[in-house]
Amino acid sequence: MLRLFKKILTTGIVTEPVKVPKDAELEHLGIAIKRHIDLKFTGSIAIRQIDAGSCNGCELEIHALNNPYYDIERFGIHFVASPRHADVLLVTGPVSRHMQTALLRTYEATSDPKWVVAVGDCAACGGEFGVSYASCGAVSNVIPVDAVIAGCPPTPLALLQGLLSLCEKH
Repeated sequence: MLRLFKKILTTGIVTEPVKVPKDAELEHLGIAIKRHIDLKFTGSIAIRQIDAGSCNGCELEIHALNNPYYDIERFGIHFVASPRHADVLLVTGPVSRHMQTALLRTYEATSDPKWVVAVGDCAACGGEFGVSYASCGAVSNVIPVDAVIAGCPPTPLALLQGLLSLCEKH
């Protein structure tokens, strides 16, 4: 153990310092979203993400929204673990038959008013899976959808643009 501590002390810091990026489009989108959130939600909006049967490509892009580069919490957007605390449901993937009941229960557990966003091409139209014995297809076949964010998978900026258009629409 002492040998390990000695190695740590003699080696020092070997990582590069993190540079905070300044992306003009990201800042512009974030400020516009923040303005709408301040007006309609008194400062913050809570999102519950639901995987209804996706390949996890969309989830990776959604999770990127919380990384230090995008850091959407500074704009008043945060993710919650319970649909009871959510204002927006982000649903990814074609709705598998096994997830249909869970999606309906989550939708019913979310308090009104609520928005549902279908994220990705599979959630929008069922993707290559469509409607079959194992898939209900698009999210709109199971619950009402307020907005669709297209892409396979949509980029974090496309996700922010979709959230902004949803805020502007309602």
